[in-house]
This record gives sequence, structure tokens and C-alpha cells, in this order.
Amino acid sequence: MAARRRTRADYERGLPGYHDPTAGVGGSTPGLSALTLRAVLAAFGLVFCVVGAVLAVRADLVWFAVALAVVGVVALVDLLWILYRKYRGEPG
Repeated sequence: MAARRRTRADYERGLPGYHDPTAGVGGSTPGLSALTLRAVLAAFGLVFCVVGAVLAVRADLVWFAVALAVVGVVALVDLLWILYRKYRGEPG
């Protein structure tokens, strides 16, 4: 059975298997994804790591620059994944 491509309406209705067992109890609202916040934090981390790595190289702290570069790559991959999820229509 081939999986069909999800649409924006699928995400707005909610995906199968994603449920809140406490829905309706105490008037709680459904949880929302914080994709925009994650994107802002990933972008900040990327900029911080790039600037920090450049400054570390200028201060002859190569090991620290490499560590910041690795964290920067992780932030870049996370940012790209978040933007892909927003592109395909996930709310948040």
C-alpha cells in the first residue's frame, strides 16, 4: 500500500495516532507546534556559532572553532528541517 502525500488539510485536522487522552477535560486547549520559535532559535544558534567560530579562529583557538562549527552545522540542519516542515503545511 503506497502512502499518499499529506496535504495542509491533513495537518489541520490532525494526523492519525496523534490524540490527546485528556481532551475536553478541564477545558484544556489542544497543543500546538512551536515551529516558528524553533526556527528563530536555530537561526540564532547558527549565527552565534558562525560568529563565535570566526572569532575563535582569530584568537588561535582552533579546537573551539571546530566545536562551534559542528554545533553550527547541527543548527543549520535543524533549521532546514523546520523550514521544510513549515513548507509542507504543518501549523506552528
